[in-house]
Amino acid sequence: MPSKTFANLLRRLRELRKANGLTQEGFAELAGMSYKYYQAVEAGRKKELQFPTLERLAAAYGIELWELLAPTMPAVRLTRAAKKITSREVDAARGTRKRRRNPVAPGKGAKD
Repeated sequence: MPSKTFANLLRRLRELRKANGLTQEGFAELAGMSYKYYQAVEAGRKKELQFPTLERLAAAYGIELWELLAPTMPAVRLTRAAKKITSREVDAARGTRKRRRNPVAPGKGAKD
C-alpha cells in the first residue's frame, strides 16, 4: 500500500496537470521524459522515484520541489514553451489547429 505522502504527490501531479490544461503526453514533453514513463508515474506504478526525477517534475511547472510536496496548491509559472504546448493541445482538442498536409510529389500519387 502506498504511503500517504506518495498518494498526495500523485494527486498533486494530476491536479497540476489538469489545472494547466495539459495531457499526460504534453506534460511528459514539457518535463523532458517519455510519455509512457510519466503515465506510469502518475498511475502510481513507479513507486520509487529518484530525487532528480522529482526535481524535473517540479521544474516543468516552474516551481521548487518543496512546493510540489506542500499541502497547498502552488502558483505555477509555466514557461513560454509550456504555454505553447498547452495551447497546441487545446487547439487539437477543439479541432482548430491547422493540420499539415503531406503533399504527394507529381507522378508519385496513388495508382488507380
